[in-house]
Amino acid sequence: MSLFINSGGGVLGASGGAHNPMKDFEVQQPPEDSISKIAFSSHAQTSNYLVASSWDNHVYCYEAGDNSTTRKARTSHSAPVLDCCWHSDGTKILTASCDKTCKLWDLQSNQAIDVAQHAAPIKSVHWIQSPNYQVVVTGSWDKTLKFWDTRTPNPVLTLQLPERCYCMDVMYPMAVVGTASRGLIVYQLEGTPSEFRKFDSPLKYQHRAVRIFKDKQNQPTGFALGSIEGRVAVHHINPQNPQKDNFTFKCHRSNPSTPGASQDIYPVNDIAFHPQHGTLATVGADGKFGFWDKDARTKLKNSDSMEQPITSCCINNNGNVFAYSVSYDWSKGHEHFNPQKKNCIFLRNIQKDNEMKPRVKKR
Repeated sequence: MSLFINSGGGVLGASGGAHNPMKDFEVQQPPEDSISKIAFSSHAQTSNYLVASSWDNHVYCYEAGDNSTTRKARTSHSAPVLDCCWHSDGTKILTASCDKTCKLWDLQSNQAIDVAQHAAPIKSVHWIQSPNYQVVVTGSWDKTLKFWDTRTPNPVLTLQLPERCYCMDVMYPMAVVGTASRGLIVYQLEGTPSEFRKFDSPLKYQHRAVRIFKDKQNQPTGFALGSIEGRVAVHHINPQNPQKDNFTFKCHRSNPSTPGASQDIYPVNDIAFHPQHGTLATVGADGKFGFWDKDARTKLKNSDSMEQPITSCCINNNGNVFAYSVSYDWSKGHEHFNPQKKNCIFLRNIQKDNEMKPRVKKR
């Protein structure tokens, strides 16, 4: 896919400015309130489609061309939308809202139907495509994880959580859920989904984001967990050497101007893994994104600071475009909200300079 990448390797339509210090491509007609989630379709036929959910009660779908983006469709909930994800067929989107419902949005008909219901806001939604079943899984602040067949109104399975669901990721046959009070549970999804293992959190503060990563055999093998303390934990499920393989690193923190000066610490809002290289991106409330090589334990790149926090990020299936959303994340409370600052979605060409490619080790 040549998304926004011209023959010279640059990004078409890129423009700078204080709100866009990295001079990346700016998506037109962004959401009107804070952006909770963005996600590229992984289906070959719609791999240039990007979906965004927002606190403005809407979900937006954009089509990316070679030098422009078009907002193709929009659907709505009756309350802020906290999460969204793609159906495996690339034509439908699942949306999770504070109105306690999850909807299945068909882009071809532009119709959305309720497929899940909780007793409290739904924080996370994922589509599970297994060899034996297809279901939607939703994690809620009502302390349950529910699995749904979209053809029936009741959940096919309900699992109790120790606390409210704060973040979740799914990569068959594994799911990882981070809860309030720093709970951390891994589920196995083969056959009937069930709890596989509970972990003591490697982080001391509230979880904010979790992403599963693969091993060299392309199998899910562990996860990266981000917290409000500007720290990420890399954790393997069955490490060969736990003390070496599992570690944490600091990110999204200010550099003190003088020795001994205090350091500003910001929440890690989202994490994304490169589909080919296995390197990762983090975005934070400091308005910056960072690229990291977890295996070499090195930083690959750190961005300039945006005018607002970066709330979500994703990488397209081809691994050449990094998308990130800029909007207020409410981490500093209502008094720091500035309605004059615009919400933005940016697309960055990471293929041009191989920004997320692991560095070759010098001998």
